[in-house]
Amino acid sequence: MTRARIIFGSLLCSLGLTLALRAQQLSGWEIEALSDQGGVVYDFQHGIATATNGVLVRYGPAVLTADSVTVNQETGEVIADGKVRVQRDNQVWASEHIRYNFLTRQLEAQQFRTGMSPLFVAGEGLHGEITNRYYVATNAVVTTDDIEDPVYKLKARRVRILPGNTVEARDAVLYLGDVPVFYFPYYSRKIGPRMNHFNFLPGYRTSFGAYLLSSYHWYLNDELDTELHVDYRQRRGVGLGPDINYNYGKWGEGTFKFYYLHDEDPDNDARGANIPADRERIYFSYLAQPLTNLSIRSMVRQQGDTNIVRTFFEREYRENPQPSTYVEANKFWDNFSLDAYVQPRVNDFLETVERLPDVRLTGYQQQLGATPLYYGSESSVGYYRRLFAETNSMPTGIDYAAARADTYHQITLPYTFFSWLNVAPRVGGRFTYYSDASGPGATWDEESRGVFNTGAEVSFKASRIWPTVENRFFQVDGLRHILQPSFNYVYVPTPSATPNQLPQFDYVLPSLRLLPIDFPDYNAIDSIDSENVLRLGLRNKLQTKRDGKVANLLNWDLYTDWRLDPRSDQTRFADVYSDLVLWPWSWLRLESLTRCDPEDKQLRMAFESVTLQPNNVWSWSFAYFYLRDYYSATDPTAWGQGNDNFSSTIFYRFDDNWGFRLTHRYDIRESRLTEQAYSIYRDLRSWTAALTLRLREDQSGEDDVTVAFVFSIKAFPRFGVGGDASTPRMLWGG
Repeated sequence: MTRARIIFGSLLCSLGLTLALRAQQLSGWEIEALSDQGGVVYDFQHGIATATNGVLVRYGPAVLTADSVTVNQETGEVIADGKVRVQRDNQVWASEHIRYNFLTRQLEAQQFRTGMSPLFVAGEGLHGEITNRYYVATNAVVTTDDIEDPVYKLKARRVRILPGNTVEARDAVLYLGDVPVFYFPYYSRKIGPRMNHFNFLPGYRTSFGAYLLSSYHWYLNDELDTELHVDYRQRRGVGLGPDINYNYGKWGEGTFKFYYLHDEDPDNDARGANIPADRERIYFSYLAQPLTNLSIRSMVRQQGDTNIVRTFFEREYRENPQPSTYVEANKFWDNFSLDAYVQPRVNDFLETVERLPDVRLTGYQQQLGATPLYYGSESSVGYYRRLFAETNSMPTGIDYAAARADTYHQITLPYTFFSWLNVAPRVGGRFTYYSDASGPGATWDEESRGVFNTGAEVSFKASRIWPTVENRFFQVDGLRHILQPSFNYVYVPTPSATPNQLPQFDYVLPSLRLLPIDFPDYNAIDSIDSENVLRLGLRNKLQTKRDGKVANLLNWDLYTDWRLDPRSDQTRFADVYSDLVLWPWSWLRLESLTRCDPEDKQLRMAFESVTLQPNNVWSWSFAYFYLRDYYSATDPTAWGQGNDNFSSTIFYRFDDNWGFRLTHRYDIRESRLTEQAYSIYRDLRSWTAALTLRLREDQSGEDDVTVAFVFSIKAFPRFGVGGDASTPRMLWGG
């Protein structure tokens, strides 16, 4: 009989629990026991639930966990004890006893800890202000160090917390360890990744003397932030200026930078040019997409002298030594796009082709009705001025200008034979009009030019699979070989006007790679000449599976041009190019880019690199670059003086706290070590630090020595993971 009563009681409890859960779901509450020993008792009459031995309470975006709780579902108030955690959005609160209202967000606790990375707060007497939704605590500690005993902290008599927004402290003292170092009557800090902070980079450089590069990052709101630079260089003086970043959604985003320096030793940077003492640079970028098919972009890069960016912004200079200034608007539709481009010259010491403006209408490849023919076009009109660089107020060439209108149209007939052979014959024509040229260097009268072109592209792809091939040593799980030959024939008879009869605005530039041969990819409009050439290409791929994904073991491209009717300035065969990348193991990458002259059987260019990264302890990359001297009065792609050097970078991590990086560059021709850099990394738990020594020998033979110390709070990293490896100049402020 007793056993029957127990079973009957259990059934009633199960039924009551089911009804309770149903009631909770209907009201938006979720109360869940977190252990087999836990349980929930529900008072239907008063809407109160009690749970013990581990429980989770969820209402809307807020979640509470504790050992025991009492929940009033009508008022939204929860009283929780034992290992209490309250999370709403990205904010977490922790205490042994918390009274929290899910509806009003009012929260009270005697002792508490809270965190919204990268900021953490602990204190006493926490209570919430319902109307404005902020919390006030006394005797609080504020830090970005997420450990029990933080290395640095701010102790404050009173703290006000606006979740997801700001922490404000009054009567606050900054501590390093247990040592007080600074007093703040009032201190405010935004919560979240966009928090205001300082950056300092002390160091020494031969041409600067001792220096301190400092900046303050100030995030005004989600749309606007700024970084104010104040730099001191012992031999060069004080340099300062703001970087302003803005983001207004579809109405535009970009950056404005201004930097000014009164150089106390400008002759140190002369390099044969007149360098003023007052030096400045301006940088402005803008990108907007007000409509889904309309984009507007602009870039302004003004430099007060030839070397200010080279000397004080080395990383920026190496990325783009001859920056341009332009404004561009692009509107596109399904089959057409309209582009307006304006490019003025703002730096007299850089050669520039001004486009005032250049308007271009492009017709994408589109089918002509129900026919198998496809039509594409490109037409442009503009006014152009070729302005040569001025060195010490003396131009290096004679300027000229002219208007030009150009239109190009082409018909293509793509077809696939035998389900594998792709053939695409084409025929096209171009007409270009030039006005009378003006300017001191103008020698051309009004001119019209017609160009006819035809040709065909043939390609196919063949592959074979060996699914059973396996080799653990080379991490091979099956093999697939892909072979893709290609043939591209282009015929262009001699135009009605040759390049020497036309002003040159869009002309062939020196290049290490093979230029396009078909239109409109070949965009040196003013340098178009006769062509009768067959481009031969062969691509090989060898693939396998690694970690369940397709991976390339080998990717090899071979290509060259066979000039069937070479011009007087051409050889029968162009250089043979080989682009090879090997991944014998997932941790080893081998790359080889070579260029060989088949006429004299000499290597013209070679770039070979090896990258090893077998684990997270060490890595090594080695690169060799050879470029033969190439001077030519007839070949516009000739680059002049060559190069012959190698570079090496080794990284080794001793343990979780220590690591080092070695970088070397050696010039084989001159038998000298042109650059060497040594960096030691130290993880200081809350901070990271790097000490770098760089020795660089200039072409003049002078040594440039740099010693720099970079330290960064982990909460506000100076650069992202791996940033110092891809751009190591960050380590010394270049």
